[in-house]
Amino acid sequence: MKLISKEFEKDNAGQVTLVPEEAEDMWHTYNLLQIGDSLRAATIRKVQTESATGSVGSNRIRTTLTICVENIDFDSQACQLRVKGINIQENQYVKMGAYHTIELELNRKFTLAKKQWDSIVLERIEQACDPAFSADVAAVIMQEGLAHICLVTPSMTLLRAKIETSIPRKRRGNCTQHEKALEKFYEQVMQGIIRHINFEVVKVVLVASPGFVREQFCEFLFLRAVKQDLKTILENRGKFLQVHSSSGHKLSLTEVLCDPAVTARLADTKAASEIKALGDFYKMLQNEPDRAFYGIKHVERANNALAIDTLLVTDELFRHQDVATRTRYVRLVDSVKENGGTDFLKFTRLRRTTEPADGSCGHFEISGSGSVGG
Repeated sequence: MKLISKEFEKDNAGQVTLVPEEAEDMWHTYNLLQIGDSLRAATIRKVQTESATGSVGSNRIRTTLTICVENIDFDSQACQLRVKGINIQENQYVKMGAYHTIELELNRKFTLAKKQWDSIVLERIEQACDPAFSADVAAVIMQEGLAHICLVTPSMTLLRAKIETSIPRKRRGNCTQHEKALEKFYEQVMQGIIRHINFEVVKVVLVASPGFVREQFCEFLFLRAVKQDLKTILENRGKFLQVHSSSGHKLSLTEVLCDPAVTARLADTKAASEIKALGDFYKMLQNEPDRAFYGIKHVERANNALAIDTLLVTDELFRHQDVATRTRYVRLVDSVKENGGTDFLKFTRLRRTTEPADGSCGHFEISGSGSVGG
């Protein structure tokens, strides 16, 4: 994300102009936007025109509109953001009060104005504009005939490719069809890795599967890299780490990231601190339950007792439409920081796949004289 300008007043009202430069910036933008904000951006509007002869036609015209945000729709897979609202500034093509939907796009600036910028939103802007925050972990979660190629960023897990193909079963005395289909599948996964993983940024590539699929794929990958002189693969061979997963489905990524062997390898990556904090919470909850708390009321009591060391909160709580609820969580975070809390980590809904089976709230707010969560 590129910050073009920012203007704030004494009462924390003001506006910022930003340019999203990569897919994850759209996720940050989604979290910055709230109902009631003012959004100004270039857009396309279908406008009716009347000629001198009286005939009526319509043209698609590019113009710049300012709308009061009423609805926000984010497609996490395509990283597309659509914002609907009412036009609040005079425009020659769109009447005041008319509804319009602005589609925010990469490399196109927008201006966001709020009546009050809280510490959480300002921190997100700082994080989004920091070039050090990038996807430095990649993962290939696979089983025979199914593979997901993902990038793990500080804020979300991005699915870059899904490869799915039918693999015939082995037949007694004849495995030719099975082996040919498997080789074709491995070739597609290899091409996906080359296309979607930037080895200049990525420090670790996790290859996870049940059984021996990961070993067979890596053997195929490196042999093919030698034959085809794929320097990108050969020069980064040391970044590949083979680990076990229960399946080739995307949800198995959470299981993989919690593997102790993986967390040791990810020690210097952005995702590591998040994984470690959640693991520490579960461990403390099991071994010292009196020092691990979850639920807003319990966490607030721990904060009042100055007992919070680490606080974990899901991003969605800061997008709550009720201003009082949103302010409550912002106030909690600010208080934890002022009282010496060591970490504030945000768990996104895309990475959080550990929701309770009973359907209860699956967010975590962790604090404590050791650690607390809720």
